[in-house]
Amino acid sequence: MAEKTDAPEARTWNATHLPDFSGRTAVITGANSGIGFAAADALARAGAHVVFAVRDLQRGRAAAARVNGSTEVRRLDLADLASVREFADSWQGGTIDVLINNAGVMMLPEQRTKDGFEMQFGTNHLGHFALTNLLLPHVRDRVVTVSSGAHRMGDRRISFDDTNLTGRYTPQRAYSQSKLANLLFTLELQRRLTESGSPVRALAAHPGWAATNLQGHTANPVARALMQIGNRILAQDDKAGALPTLYAASQDLPGASYVGPDGMAEMRGAPTLVGRTTAASDPVAARRLWTLSEELTGVRYPLVAPVA
Repeated sequence: MAEKTDAPEARTWNATHLPDFSGRTAVITGANSGIGFAAADALARAGAHVVFAVRDLQRGRAAAARVNGSTEVRRLDLADLASVREFADSWQGGTIDVLINNAGVMMLPEQRTKDGFEMQFGTNHLGHFALTNLLLPHVRDRVVTVSSGAHRMGDRRISFDDTNLTGRYTPQRAYSQSKLANLLFTLELQRRLTESGSPVRALAAHPGWAATNLQGHTANPVARALMQIGNRILAQDDKAGALPTLYAASQDLPGASYVGPDGMAEMRGAPTLVGRTTAASDPVAARRLWTLSEELTGVRYPLVAPVA
């Protein structure tokens, strides 16, 4: 399990410390709200050209209009693999310096994606898995995938024989599985990038407890009420919640690093390197998940050559 770093610069780091992103492109899924929007706004202010990859173009355009910087909006529905392929096939924006896999759904009632996958696993993991591999030949710096401290909850393992959790579905179990999958995906992606000689790095981040609209879709009304109370008492705002993502997207960190808040229980605070569960560090499980994800999505790891 990775250890936390206590570097002074990590304890005080905020979005004003972002390096100059002029001439660089960042693609952010779910950039129209929450920590995705906060990250998009910060990167645009730092000079990046930010692509809002969003399901709802109208909401995406409204959000992009609030940003002071260079932006564009493209449609992407991670719960529909045809939409993921369309987004990747239509990419004509040159190189992507940073791909931020941010979009997600949380603790929903049981439902399926357009391709028949459990919604949380299908959106949070499989959609991003397919998107990353399809765009990877264009990426020249890093891929940042947003996970969650919830990877420590639930069964704390991937249900490889039935990722839909048939007959065993609970919103928390499914969400936890999807967030564990994010970390295993990052681990195996970095192994493959290193093996292929690519300079691209794969990293993960989690926002701690950030008050966003994500909790508003939680299935259980009691849990939703408790989260709303927690949002008022314990949570940090979306700008603070975006800091681990921005730190992972901009700082010179080793591949497969995991960034989160440095405060109590990693709920809030400045970004720093944080630990993960043994299950999230298992290279055998990471390879098995990768193989399964290729089978489910029909998308495979490309033979990545370093991008000049």
